[in-house]
Amino acid sequence: MKSSVLSLFLLSIICTTGCGHGEEDSFPTFSALPIPETLPFDNLLSFDYYHQRCPQLEQIIHTKLKQWVAKDHTLAASLLRLHFHDCFATGCDASILLNHEGSERRAEASKTLRGFQVIDDIKAEVEKSCPTIVSCTDILTAATRDATVLLGGPYWRVPYGRKDSRISNAKDAEMVPSGRESITTLLELFQSRGLNLIDLVVLSGAHTIGRTSCGTIQHRLYQGLNGTSSMPNPPLDDHYLDFLQRKCRCASGNYVDLDATTPTTFDSQFYANLQKNMGLLSTDQMLYSDPRTSPIVNSLIGTPSLFIHQFSASMVRLANIQVLSSLDEGGEIRTNCNFVNPYNN
Repeated sequence: MKSSVLSLFLLSIICTTGCGHGEEDSFPTFSALPIPETLPFDNLLSFDYYHQRCPQLEQIIHTKLKQWVAKDHTLAASLLRLHFHDCFATGCDASILLNHEGSERRAEASKTLRGFQVIDDIKAEVEKSCPTIVSCTDILTAATRDATVLLGGPYWRVPYGRKDSRISNAKDAEMVPSGRESITTLLELFQSRGLNLIDLVVLSGAHTIGRTSCGTIQHRLYQGLNGTSSMPNPPLDDHYLDFLQRKCRCASGNYVDLDATTPTTFDSQFYANLQKNMGLLSTDQMLYSDPRTSPIVNSLIGTPSLFIHQFSASMVRLANIQVLSSLDEGGEIRTNCNFVNPYNN
């Protein structure tokens, strides 16, 4: 099924000067290129997939999500994280939503995930209007987009037609980055899922509205990457480190914003914080220190609008990882996102 041309931009890296050693201004910057007409999801997903069968879908999702985020703005970041975990483990198939013994959702790596009740609420409302038509995967994908918009982020068109998986294994949750990997390991993980270096840097920017528990960052506050140093490695700003150690004394149950400057606004401030050694996660701060990723970070700092454009494009790419687009592939349309259907329709 042909999809229309996506009104987004891809950002490619070009070299503005020679690449010889010792040239301070020799670093890559971005230029905007239109997305080609033939997209990876062409003939599989479609922007008008539900236009006839569930025309009110996006309005239902937006209305419900607005109610939830008005009560708790942190749910926006939670949905972004939930969507990322779903897609990165075994592909975008709502396997993270299945709630049974031994599922991804029950895994140790998933214990801090939130937002399940939001998707359940939206699904229940959608089922009233369009029973057995809309997949949980498509609902999670669109809800993630709307959550981003509600906190000031970009809008992008979501192609639909994904099916829900009938399989979910706890061990697959371990495939999602934990925040303690090297840039090399992260890049290998992203490339194995069809994503690239730009996607790695830009999708990390979702941390502009995220937060993490104090228990998660104890290693960051008191030891280096090799576990032997008493100082953070990569480094943390001294004043910021003092604040964090006081707030997270004894691995308390407190939470800390990943963006210490504008934690409730979707913007590019996250990258400017890295310049000041205020990257809370090791993997975030290394984006600025690693020579492969630092030029991209510098470009996003210098031209914040580039982050907005590329975040949209990278989210579209993320939502296309190993999509189940046919019932013949073992997919289904769950009537309850927590459980597989008792039989295939």
